[in-house]
Amino acid sequence: MFLSLLGITFAVSLVVCFVVSKLFARPIKGILERIVANDIAYAWTTYLKFAVYVVGISGGVRIHYLENFLREPTEHFTPPALTSDRWVLEIYRTIIESLQSIAWMLLVFFVFALIAYVIVRVFGQRSKAQGSTDDQTEL
Repeated sequence: MFLSLLGITFAVSLVVCFVVSKLFARPIKGILERIVANDIAYAWTTYLKFAVYVVGISGGVRIHYLENFLREPTEHFTPPALTSDRWVLEIYRTIIESLQSIAWMLLVFFVFALIAYVIVRVFGQRSKAQGSTDDQTEL
Protein backbone atom coordinates (compact mmCIF):
# COMPACT_ATOMS: atom_id res chain seq x y z
CA MET A 1 0.00 0.00 0.00
CA PHE A 2 2.88 2.36 0.78
CA LEU A 3 4.44 1.85 -2.64
CA SER A 4 1.11 2.70 -4.26
CA LEU A 5 0.95 5.92 -2.25
CA LEU A 6 4.51 6.79 -3.21
CA GLY A 7 3.81 6.09 -6.89
CA ILE A 8 0.55 8.05 -6.91
CA THR A 9 2.05 11.08 -5.18
CA PHE A 10 4.96 11.01 -7.63
CA ALA A 11 2.58 10.80 -10.60
CA VAL A 12 0.38 13.61 -9.25
CA SER A 13 3.43 15.82 -8.69
CA LEU A 14 4.65 15.04 -12.19
CA VAL A 15 1.29 16.06 -13.70
CA VAL A 16 1.24 19.28 -11.65
CA CYS A 17 4.77 20.10 -12.82
CA PHE A 18 3.83 19.41 -16.44
CA VAL A 19 0.81 21.74 -16.25
CA VAL A 20 2.75 24.54 -14.55
CA SER A 21 5.65 24.13 -16.96
CA LYS A 22 3.30 24.50 -19.93
CA LEU A 23 1.53 27.50 -18.37
CA PHE A 24 4.74 29.41 -17.68
CA ALA A 25 6.77 28.36 -20.75
CA ARG A 26 5.98 31.44 -22.86
CA PRO A 27 6.42 34.03 -20.07
CA ILE A 28 9.74 32.53 -19.00
CA LYS A 29 10.96 32.34 -22.60
CA GLY A 30 9.90 35.93 -23.27
CA ILE A 31 11.58 37.28 -20.17
CA LEU A 32 14.83 35.45 -20.82
CA GLU A 33 14.94 36.52 -24.46
CA ARG A 34 14.72 40.17 -23.37
CA ILE A 35 17.48 39.80 -20.79
CA VAL A 36 20.02 37.50 -22.47
CA ALA A 37 20.89 36.38 -26.00
CA ASN A 38 18.56 33.91 -27.72
CA ASP A 39 20.91 30.92 -27.64
CA ILE A 40 21.53 31.39 -23.93
CA ALA A 41 17.83 32.09 -23.34
CA TYR A 42 16.99 28.67 -24.80
CA ALA A 43 19.41 26.96 -22.41
CA TRP A 44 18.09 28.87 -19.40
CA THR A 45 14.50 28.14 -20.38
CA THR A 46 15.30 24.44 -20.57
CA TYR A 47 17.04 24.61 -17.21
CA LEU A 48 14.09 26.39 -15.60
CA LYS A 49 11.70 23.72 -16.91
CA PHE A 50 13.95 21.11 -15.35
CA ALA A 51 14.02 23.09 -12.10
CA VAL A 52 10.21 23.27 -12.06
CA TYR A 53 10.07 19.47 -12.22
CA VAL A 54 12.74 18.96 -9.56
CA VAL A 55 11.29 21.50 -7.14
CA GLY A 56 7.70 20.45 -7.77
CA ILE A 57 8.31 16.73 -7.33
CA SER A 58 10.55 17.16 -4.30
CA GLY A 59 7.99 19.48 -2.72
CA GLY A 60 5.01 17.28 -3.55
CA VAL A 61 6.49 13.90 -2.60
CA ARG A 62 7.48 14.46 0.99
CA ILE A 63 9.68 11.45 1.73
CA HIS A 64 10.19 12.32 5.40
CA TYR A 65 6.44 12.41 5.96
CA LEU A 66 5.83 9.22 3.98
CA GLU A 67 8.38 7.40 6.14
CA ASN A 68 5.81 7.54 8.94
CA PHE A 69 3.81 4.89 7.09
CA LEU A 70 6.78 2.52 7.34
CA ARG A 71 7.69 3.06 10.97
CA GLU A 72 6.99 0.32 13.42
CA PRO A 73 4.28 1.07 15.96
CA THR A 74 5.56 1.95 19.40
CA GLU A 75 4.03 2.97 22.66
CA HIS A 76 3.94 6.62 21.59
CA PHE A 77 3.48 6.26 17.84
CA THR A 78 0.93 4.54 15.65
CA PRO A 79 1.50 4.67 11.89
CA PRO A 80 -1.33 6.37 10.01
CA ALA A 81 -3.82 4.05 8.35
CA LEU A 82 -4.16 4.34 4.59
CA THR A 83 -7.91 4.81 4.39
CA SER A 84 -9.73 6.38 1.47
CA ASP A 85 -9.92 9.65 3.40
CA ARG A 86 -6.16 9.54 3.95
CA TRP A 87 -5.60 8.92 0.21
CA VAL A 88 -7.67 11.97 -0.71
CA LEU A 89 -5.83 14.06 1.86
CA GLU A 90 -2.42 12.87 0.62
CA ILE A 91 -3.27 13.59 -3.01
CA TYR A 92 -4.58 17.03 -2.11
CA ARG A 93 -1.50 17.71 0.01
CA THR A 94 0.72 16.60 -2.86
CA ILE A 95 -0.96 19.03 -5.27
CA ILE A 96 -0.75 21.93 -2.83
CA GLU A 97 2.84 21.26 -1.79
CA SER A 98 3.97 20.91 -5.42
CA LEU A 99 2.30 24.16 -6.39
CA GLN A 100 3.68 25.93 -3.34
CA SER A 101 7.24 24.78 -4.04
CA ILE A 102 7.02 25.78 -7.69
CA ALA A 103 5.47 29.14 -6.78
CA TRP A 104 8.39 29.98 -4.49
CA MET A 105 10.91 28.99 -7.14
CA LEU A 106 9.17 31.05 -9.83
CA LEU A 107 8.86 34.01 -7.47
CA VAL A 108 12.62 33.99 -6.90
CA PHE A 109 13.21 33.67 -10.65
CA PHE A 110 10.86 36.54 -11.50
CA VAL A 111 12.37 38.81 -8.83
CA PHE A 112 15.87 38.24 -10.17
CA ALA A 113 14.60 38.58 -13.75
CA LEU A 114 13.02 41.92 -12.86
CA ILE A 115 16.28 43.14 -11.34
CA ALA A 116 18.20 41.97 -14.42
CA TYR A 117 15.67 43.63 -16.73
CA VAL A 118 16.04 46.95 -14.92
CA ILE A 119 19.84 46.70 -15.10
CA VAL A 120 19.72 45.92 -18.82
CA ARG A 121 17.37 48.86 -19.45
CA VAL A 122 19.49 51.31 -17.42
CA PHE A 123 22.72 50.31 -19.19
CA GLY A 124 20.95 50.36 -22.56
CA GLN A 125 19.72 53.90 -21.99
CA ARG A 126 23.13 55.04 -20.77
CA SER A 127 24.88 53.63 -23.83
CA LYS A 128 22.30 55.28 -26.10
CA ALA A 129 22.78 58.59 -24.30
CA GLN A 130 26.56 58.31 -24.53
CA GLY A 131 26.34 57.38 -28.20
CA SER A 132 24.18 60.41 -29.00
CA THR A 133 26.43 62.81 -27.02
CA ASP A 134 29.52 61.39 -28.76
CA ASP A 135 27.85 61.97 -32.14
CA GLN A 136 27.02 65.58 -31.20
CA THR A 137 30.54 66.39 -29.98
CA GLU A 138 32.05 65.18 -33.28
CA LEU A 139 29.90 67.63 -35.24
